[in-house]
Amino acid sequence: MSPLGLNAFDYAVVALYLVGVTTFGSYFARFQKTTGDYFLTGRSVPWWAICFTIVATETSTLTFIGVPAAAYAGNMTFLQLALGYVIGRVLVSILFLPAYFRGDLVTSYELLQQRFGSSVKTVAAGLFLFTRSLADGIRLFATALVIAIVTGVPVTATIITLGVAMMIYTERGGVAAVIWTDVVQMFIYVAGALVVFGALLWNVPGGWAEVVRLGMPAGKFTVFDLSTDPTQVYTLWAGLAGGVALTLATHGTDQYLVQRLLSGRSQAEAQRGLILSGVIVFAQFTLFLLIGIMLFAYHQHVPLTAALSRNDEILPRFIITSLPHGAIGFIVAAIVAAALSPSLNAMAATTVNDFYLKYVRPDADQATLMRLSRQATYGWGIVQLAVALGAQWMRQSVLDAGLSVLSLTTGPVLGAFMVGVLTRHVGSRAMLGGMAAGAIMMAAIWSTGALAWTWWALAGAATTSGVALLLALFPAFRTAPGGPVAAA
Repeated sequence: MSPLGLNAFDYAVVALYLVGVTTFGSYFARFQKTTGDYFLTGRSVPWWAICFTIVATETSTLTFIGVPAAAYAGNMTFLQLALGYVIGRVLVSILFLPAYFRGDLVTSYELLQQRFGSSVKTVAAGLFLFTRSLADGIRLFATALVIAIVTGVPVTATIITLGVAMMIYTERGGVAAVIWTDVVQMFIYVAGALVVFGALLWNVPGGWAEVVRLGMPAGKFTVFDLSTDPTQVYTLWAGLAGGVALTLATHGTDQYLVQRLLSGRSQAEAQRGLILSGVIVFAQFTLFLLIGIMLFAYHQHVPLTAALSRNDEILPRFIITSLPHGAIGFIVAAIVAAALSPSLNAMAATTVNDFYLKYVRPDADQATLMRLSRQATYGWGIVQLAVALGAQWMRQSVLDAGLSVLSLTTGPVLGAFMVGVLTRHVGSRAMLGGMAAGAIMMAAIWSTGALAWTWWALAGAATTSGVALLLALFPAFRTAPGGPVAAA
C-alpha cells in the first residue's frame, strides 16, 4: 500500500502539467488578431481535431470519477444513455450543421436571430450563460473534490488554483488554445484511465476472470433495462430518448460545443469529426464503467477501511491507497486534464456577439471587442469559481448533478431550434410563448420529481415546440413583434 496522499514527486508531476498546459495555451495568443480568430480560429480546425476536442469537451471529472462510481454502486446501464448520444450526433449532422454552415455565424444563437429576431435569440443565449455557469462550476468542484481527497489540500484552495489556470490559458489563447489543449488532454486522461484499469487488473486476485465471477451474479454487467418507470434514470427508453435529446441540445444548439463545430474547415469535416466522436465516447464510457466493476471486485477482497461519504470517492480512494508514487501524480494530472476543457471562451463569444454588439455598441471596433472578450473570459471564470465553491454543500452525485442541470434548461432552447429549422410559419411571439411553457413544464417536473432527469430535455423540447406550433395557428402569433418572420 502507498502512504496516504502525494509525495514531492507526485506534486512535481501535477505542477509540471499545470504549467505546461498554461504555457501551451498561452502560445496561441500570438495568432489572435480579431474576434474571428479568438472565437473560431479562422475556421481552420481539421476533422480529427474536432473529433478529439468534442470528446475532451464532454468528458470531465464527472466522467472520470462519476461513471466508475455509477458502475461500482450499480451496473452498466449508463451505456443506454451513451447509445442515445451516438444517435443524437447523426441527427445533429443532418438537422443543424447545414443551417450553421450556410451563414457566417460566430455563435449558434445567431441562427435564432435570423429565424425569429432578437428576442428569441436573447432568451436562448441567456439560458446558455446561466446553464453553463452552473454545470461547469459543478464540474470544477468535482475535480477539486478528487484532488482534495488525494492530496489533502482543501477543496477551496484547489478550486481557486484550477480556476485561475483555466482562466489564464483561455483568456490568452482563445478557442485555439482550448481546442488544441483538448486534443492533448484527451490522450492524457485516457492514458490515466488505462493506468487505473491495468492497476486494478493487477491487484484483483485472479485478474479479469475474478472480476467476471464476482460481477456477473451481482448484475454488474447489465446494460439494458427495459423498465417503463419514468422516474428511473437509466432505462433503455430513457437512455435513448434522453441521450438523443440531450445531444441535440448540447451538440446542436449549445455554443460550448457548436463553437468547436463552427471552427471546422467545412461542414463535411465538422460532420465527420462529430459522428466519430460519438463512437469514441461510447468506447470511453465502456472503459470507465468497467473500471467501476473492477473496483467492486477489488473491494470484495480488500474491504474499505472507512465508509464512503459519497460513491464518487471510490476511485480517488483506490488511487491513493493502491498506486505507487509518480503514478498517483500522473492520475491526478489526468483528472485535471479531464476537467480543463473550459466553456469560458464560448461564454465570452455569446456575451460579445449576442449581447454587447446587439444592445450596447453595434459599431464597436476590433480592439474594443478583443478587450471586452478577454474581460468576459475572466468575468465568467469568476462566476464559475463561485458556483464551484457553493457546490461543496451539494449532496447529489456529481455525475447526475452536472447532467441534470444541462437537461433541465436545454429543453426550451432545443425546442426553439427544432421549430426554427423545421418550420417556416412560426413567429417569434409563438416561439416565446412555447419557450415560456417549456420552462414552466420543466419547473413542474423538477419540483414534483415526476420524471427522471434523462427525460427532462425531451419533455422541455416537446412542450416548447408543441405550444409554439399551437400558438402559431392564431393570427396574433403569426408575425414577430418587429416584423415578418425571417426565412429559415
